[in-house]
Amino acid sequence: MAPDLFLDISISAQCLAIIDSGQEIRSYRVSTAKNGAGEQRGSECTPAGWHNIRAKIGSGLPLNSVFVGRRPTGEIYNEELGRRYPKRDWILTRILWLGGLEPGKNRYGEVDTCWRYIYIHGTPDELMIGSPASHGCIRMKNKDVLDLFNRVEAGIKVYIHE
Repeated sequence: MAPDLFLDISISAQCLAIIDSGQEIRSYRVSTAKNGAGEQRGSECTPAGWHNIRAKIGSGLPLNSVFVGRRPTGEIYNEELGRRYPKRDWILTRILWLGGLEPGKNRYGEVDTCWRYIYIHGTPDELMIGSPASHGCIRMKNKDVLDLFNRVEAGIKVYIHE
C-alpha cells in the first residue's frame, strides 16, 4: 500500500508526480535512463521499486550550481562551460539522493540504488527532458528540481515503475 505522500516516477511516461492522499498535486517532465529500467550495478538503468530520498544536497546554492561527487564545485553551468567539458555528465542545481527500500531488488549487494549513486538532479540537457537519456539517474529541468527540492523532505518515499 502506498504512503499518503510520495513521489511517483513513470519511466514510460517520463514523468515525476507528487502524490498526496491519492491525488496528484504537481507533476514534472523528466529524463530517465536511456537503457531503460534495471537495478544491476553498472547497467546504467533506472532502478524500479520503492525508494526513499536518503539525502537532500545543495540547499541554498544558486540555480545551475555544478556538483561533482555530490559536492558543489563553485561553478555555475553555462553554455561556454558545457562546450569546455562536453563529456561531463552534468549534475546541477540540487541532488535528491535515492536509497532502495526493497532488499534483493534495489537494496544491498549488486542492486543497491544508494551505492549506484542514483539521484534526482538538474541537468543542462533541457531539450532532452521527456525522453530517456540519462545513465540511470532521473534528470529534471533546473527550475523544476529546485521546486521539487523545496516541496519534499528527506525520507519521503519514491516509487519508480515502467
